[in-house]
Amino acid sequence: MTDTTEPDTTEPDTPASEMPATETPASETPAADTARTVAVTANPFAVDDKAVLLDSKKRRYLIDLADDGEFHSHAGFVRHSDIIGQPEGCRVRSTKNGEYVVLRPTLEDFVIEMPRGAQVIYPKDLAPICMLADIGPGMRVFESGIGSGALSTTMLRYGAEIVGYEIREDFANRAKTNVRGFLGAEALERYDVHIASSYDGIDPEHGPFDRVVLDLPEPWQVVPHAEYVLRAGGILLAYTPSITQAARVRESLKGKWIDARTIEVLHRGWHIDGQAVRPDHRMVAHTGFLSVARFLGKNETA
Repeated sequence: MTDTTEPDTTEPDTPASEMPATETPASETPAADTARTVAVTANPFAVDDKAVLLDSKKRRYLIDLADDGEFHSHAGFVRHSDIIGQPEGCRVRSTKNGEYVVLRPTLEDFVIEMPRGAQVIYPKDLAPICMLADIGPGMRVFESGIGSGALSTTMLRYGAEIVGYEIREDFANRAKTNVRGFLGAEALERYDVHIASSYDGIDPEHGPFDRVVLDLPEPWQVVPHAEYVLRAGGILLAYTPSITQAARVRESLKGKWIDARTIEVLHRGWHIDGQAVRPDHRMVAHTGFLSVARFLGKNETA
């Protein structure tokens, strides 16, 4: 008779004291979690930092933090000491129970809320200007009509080195203050501002330049001067509010210039709420025209 009983293959129980230890991955240990939290919440707000307060209606308020400072609004006031030492993204309440989210300002926030004397170029045009003019690290830029310094701050943020002409000393001082306020004092080493009119000429000792960027009522008056300080292959860009100004600029960009064009940037937001999607009822339409061309060199013609 054949024995059909299957052999018992069950292994004997191993005492817990003899079982191999299971290692917990370092990334899952409490210490690792703490390290990650510290890394994420590092760099708390400090005295002299800039901060943006966003209220429940997403209105933005730019402040400079001070030991004994207070931010006042229709919703009461917030002590700066409630923000100092806190991480970005913290929430604070005013004396009338208004809630604010506190963030560090982006360049867009700063340009919109920054102190100003002259009207600034707004973000929807600043980014295209830097793209069309090909602004980048180490580029030597001649800028005229610096106003409150919004465009200067943006180009310096891109890494450019700027020589600026401004006819009003109060505007020049405001621009330097704004540059220092957002980028730090070291940015002023790449920002050389002169009280001068580019209509009268550009000092050759300040050049040569890779780019010329103009925000002036009559930029066509500067084009002949730019031809003496702009390197071959360089770019000139002029920002003008009216199309008649743009037409005059384009008329001046002939002979030694090529690839001239003029564009206008329209900015339309969209309302998105689940499946309800539509364009916003309002948009930022015309602000200015951007005219740009490349220089062939003093001895060349198109």
